[in-house]
Amino acid sequence: MKRNFIKYFIGLSVTFLIFSSCTLLKDLDYTVTPSPLEMHGDSIKFSVVVTVPEKGIKKKVKAEITPKLGNKALGVWTIQGTKITGNGKTIDFKPGGTATFESSLAYDPSMEAADLVLTGKIFKGDKEKAELPSAKIADATIITPFLARMTCTMLTQSDELVRVVDKSVSGIINYNKGKSLVKSSELKDDDIIGLVSWMVAAQTNEKIEIESISIRGYASPDGEFAKNGDLSTERVESAANAFSKLLKKEKLDAYADAATYDQKGLGEDFEEFKKQLAATESISEGDKNLFIRVLEMEKDPEKREAEMVRLGKSYKQLEKDVFPNIRRSVITISYKESGLTDDEMISFATNKTDTLTVEEVLFTGETLLKDMTSRIALYAAVSEKMNDSRIYNNIGSLYYNQNDIPNAKANFEASAELNESGEVMNNLAAIAMLDGDREKSRALFTAAKGMDADKMSAVKANGAGLDILDGSYSAASGNIAGNTFNKALAEMLQGNLSDAEATLASSDDKNDADGLYLAAIMAARGGSGASDVVAKLKLAIEEDTNFKVKASKDREFVKFFGDDTFKALVK
Repeated sequence: MKRNFIKYFIGLSVTFLIFSSCTLLKDLDYTVTPSPLEMHGDSIKFSVVVTVPEKGIKKKVKAEITPKLGNKALGVWTIQGTKITGNGKTIDFKPGGTATFESSLAYDPSMEAADLVLTGKIFKGDKEKAELPSAKIADATIITPFLARMTCTMLTQSDELVRVVDKSVSGIINYNKGKSLVKSSELKDDDIIGLVSWMVAAQTNEKIEIESISIRGYASPDGEFAKNGDLSTERVESAANAFSKLLKKEKLDAYADAATYDQKGLGEDFEEFKKQLAATESISEGDKNLFIRVLEMEKDPEKREAEMVRLGKSYKQLEKDVFPNIRRSVITISYKESGLTDDEMISFATNKTDTLTVEEVLFTGETLLKDMTSRIALYAAVSEKMNDSRIYNNIGSLYYNQNDIPNAKANFEASAELNESGEVMNNLAAIAMLDGDREKSRALFTAAKGMDADKMSAVKANGAGLDILDGSYSAASGNIAGNTFNKALAEMLQGNLSDAEATLASSDDKNDADGLYLAAIMAARGGSGASDVVAKLKLAIEEDTNFKVKASKDREFVKFFGDDTFKALVK
């Protein structure tokens, strides 16, 4: 730090008092560190070394020095001769000496453009002999940490849109007991007619790609196990041939070759039996349990059927309500269905938002729409109806970037009520930061968890502004991965001027008003002359005229306050 030596003669306007005081206390030197004073972490801390020359203070003399920063008195510092008792700093008469006084106080705006001034009184014994004349010993206050950018990168949430979905559609052909013949009535059932109609319609639907036709055959678990295996296979074959004929009739020759179908007989369908049994209301729960036990425990098919027949009425209901639904072939068409195209989603975003799903809205808003106004309009149109936390978060991010903080805050809060995601915790932290609530902002940044590495890196960088205001400059620079204004500021405040200059020069912020102003500060700290500093300040002021007033009282430039070119720039 630059040493600031200020000498003055202690005395009053009366000659006797001047002579008298000079015989009691000689001229004092004051060294202030730092000079000008600096604010860090909302506090101003400095030390003043008072140097008393040889034979500079009589043994029975003390001086009560009152430091004052602007309008704020900072207590009393006392130096005293060797024959004075008390809590002052004792200085030997013959060799003289030094006394160091430390001060720490909370910063307030009145201290930005203030002087550190000393006044005081001289005593011999208990009697006041003279007053110390007021003397400025340092300028105050450098408040460069307040340049920290307190705006944050917003974190948006992405969609989970699946552009192509695997789907299937099915129809069932049922059979008589022990038979594999396809009854004509089965081919007239709604599910089979609907399946064929679906195949016809799919031919003109560009979003549908048919992948396969599969047929599975089943038998009821009331006959012989080996015969049921063959029976289920025969049912598959008959279903395949019947379905092939239906497709040929509709001229769907590309799908009419039964040999291309995935065919498999699966024998007895015990799981479907349990399902159908549970669904029927014509059989008591007790008899249902008996049927299950018989089928599970009795391996001999004849004995098994005999045991079930003994249940009499319940067995008849089984034959009526359950077994017919199990004796079947299931025809399944597997296909891929594509969703809306990009052009369709963009179009629907402006005139048919009701046709979009939540995932399509998010995809359109975050990927397809480029201008902020259209994105806000889309999200606003669907937010209440869809009530999705991601939509509230994303529209809040857009409002924040438009500097519409009230709307941003309202939407972030709505998002957090539904889901306290890491993204919305980060964004609410940004709002708290703008509100000046650093404690709340810090807590919200801490709660922003569970995201990918890039987003967690953004959270750390966003919190670097708080680190700078807290005086944690090393933490701030370490939390910022790229080259930004805040990183350059943090490096400079650590004293790493060359690193700071390189960081700022490589950042996207170097030609912003505050980037240009920071470059002027770096030039001043680096020892550049007035012409270089003034040239850089001129560029900053051209971008933002508010920097003219700031520079006029910024103690970063105190050594240029008397320079004509500087004064002409900031007047």
